[in-house]
Amino acid sequence: MIEFQNVTKKYGREYGLNDVTYSLEKGKIYGLLGPNGSGKSTTLKLIAGLVHPTSGQVLVNGKLANRKIANEVAYLTELDMFYQPFKVKDMIDFYATQFQDFRIDRANELLQFMKLDKEKNIKQLSKGNRGRLKLVLALAREASVLLLDEPFSGLDPMVRDSIVKGLLSYIDFDNQIVIIATHEIDEIEPLLDEVLAIQDGKIIGRHNVEELREMEGLSIIEWMKRTFKE
Repeated sequence: MIEFQNVTKKYGREYGLNDVTYSLEKGKIYGLLGPNGSGKSTTLKLIAGLVHPTSGQVLVNGKLANRKIANEVAYLTELDMFYQPFKVKDMIDFYATQFQDFRIDRANELLQFMKLDKEKNIKQLSKGNRGRLKLVLALAREASVLLLDEPFSGLDPMVRDSIVKGLLSYIDFDNQIVIIATHEIDEIEPLLDEVLAIQDGKIIGRHNVEELREMEGLSIIEWMKRTFKE
């Protein structure tokens, strides 16, 4: 479980998050949706323990979120963190030395699924293939929390749909919480169990996706338009 307890995060005078309280349960895929600068990346960094709250606390599986819980959180950042002289296979080997839960067999399976050549140099990869490699490195871990920050950015729209659908087979719904922070809603809608709308550092809406469709007849995009308009 992930818990935000009256969490505020300030950067100087600006609020990244403003007095946020909610909890997330394992076995679900959550969509954290909002415009740029709304607080999505700050939320993920707080869960990963990369930044600390100005006030309040973030708990991951009952423990304070900090760098000590790194082995429980797999974080796909929007930034490109690759070591350029490496080959793809070198990044796989490096991650295997850094994280005990990293499964090389799953990584190799994911490389095939993503159609990535493990002998290719990192610097030769296109932006889309770098995005695929980041997904491989995150999904090859057996961490209890999986954080994906704009995971489909740069991917070719022609293959994005098949990659999104294929991700489901690599998620352990018995043991993982998955949070996808994105503004690309169309492709990920079939994946999501719940959506949270964030704006100006506050959660302004939260809903079960199935209930949205069945009880209110709304797609996530329609719900987002209504929520942000209000």
